[in-house]
Amino acid sequence: MHRIPLLTSSCANGNLQRAWEKAYQDHRKKVQNAQPLVDTCAPLTFSHLHLKLKKLKLEEERLSVIDRDNRLLLEKVASVMRTRGQTDSRSNFTHRRCQMKPVESLRGKEKRRE
Repeated sequence: MHRIPLLTSSCANGNLQRAWEKAYQDHRKKVQNAQPLVDTCAPLTFSHLHLKLKKLKLEEERLSVIDRDNRLLLEKVASVMRTRGQTDSRSNFTHRRCQMKPVESLRGKEKRRE
């Protein structure tokens, strides 16, 4: 164990005591005057990160396509209303079906011979 040397003279002991007191008081002043080191301010904001021009452009194009389609549909509905909605109800599907020949397989004749 290390032994602490004892100071025999009271003068040296007093000077040492005053030095310790002065260092302690300086330390107390520094602790009381200490400023916070944590930054509590809001972070900086940059407008080019919040204003997304590409997204706005795509949204505008999408809305213009929707408006164009709506206008075309409105014109079609208006023309149907003007012409009283006459439609062609004849279908040629039944006539075509009757005129078509049945499809034979490529090996149909060979199978019949066997």
